[in-house]
Amino acid sequence: MRRRKRPAPPPSPLPQREGIDAVRVRMPEGAGEGGTVRDHLVARLPAEATVIDRMIDRGAFVTADGRPVTADSPYVVGGSVWFHRELAPEVPVPFPVEVVYRDEHIVIADKPHFLATTPRGSHVTETVLARLRRDLGLERLSPAHRLDRLTAGLVLFVVRPEERGRYQTLFRDRRVTKEYEAVAAYDPAVELPVTLRGRIEKVPGRLAAFEVPDGEPNAESTIELAEHRGGLGRYRLTPHTGRTHQLRLHMNRAGLPILGDPLFPYETERVADDDFRRPLQLLSRTLEFTDPVTGREHRFVSGRRLAAWSSYEEWERGPA
Repeated sequence: MRRRKRPAPPPSPLPQREGIDAVRVRMPEGAGEGGTVRDHLVARLPAEATVIDRMIDRGAFVTADGRPVTADSPYVVGGSVWFHRELAPEVPVPFPVEVVYRDEHIVIADKPHFLATTPRGSHVTETVLARLRRDLGLERLSPAHRLDRLTAGLVLFVVRPEERGRYQTLFRDRRVTKEYEAVAAYDPAVELPVTLRGRIEKVPGRLAAFEVPDGEPNAESTIELAEHRGGLGRYRLTPHTGRTHQLRLHMNRAGLPILGDPLFPYETERVADDDFRRPLQLLSRTLEFTDPVTGREHRFVSGRRLAAWSSYEEWERGPA
């Protein structure tokens, strides 16, 4: 039996702000009939009633036709209102996002270390998605997958929302060939290449993902040594699945924790937003796939270099 497609959400009457969409608040049945929109907002939003009232007074909430919500606007079942969250100041990430490829369907970005892929938590405007939407004028741009904030390299974005599912399916069905590069200590006692499998879980409130002993495997990675010099190794990593922190966990399990990793082997405090001294030495080097919309064969290569391999002394010092 085929699943029904969910209807597309109504378009926002508010333009994006700094590449960030307005928030939509729905008015479902059984939530506030007979009351006001103001009462529903006070019940739904994590803000004090006085804050909601001030926002209503300045016209911050609007209905689908763009009209401001007033204090006595009636609750309409099935309706929606939109508003922009007040964004806290963020520390600018002083590294550019490079665009490797762009056509009418996709954008391939080469992201720097320390820049989140999409808005999450305290990182909202300082994200690859927000920057690309602003810089390229593509308000409907969306990611097909994500990289950790501390990992650099290639990310695929989709221009048209209606095509996003087709590109996401590539990753779900493992029809994208991905290759990463990492720098870690060189240990001749570690036998490589090796393919590691296991079960990885990630729970809310805990920074690091973790492996479950004897769990049903859901993660697989191949680790190869590309070259070594001066006590360091440059490793070629091929993830066959896409679990959170997968490559970092598997490198640590192999006895080769990646340089600059604040989580493995020791789960430390989160890297401060203004600390750009020693980036995680992990890079999404290549993406290769057949475009599900155009049929083109794509192979993209990151232009970035891992600092510890280029100059260990410079990496140790960090940015000036």
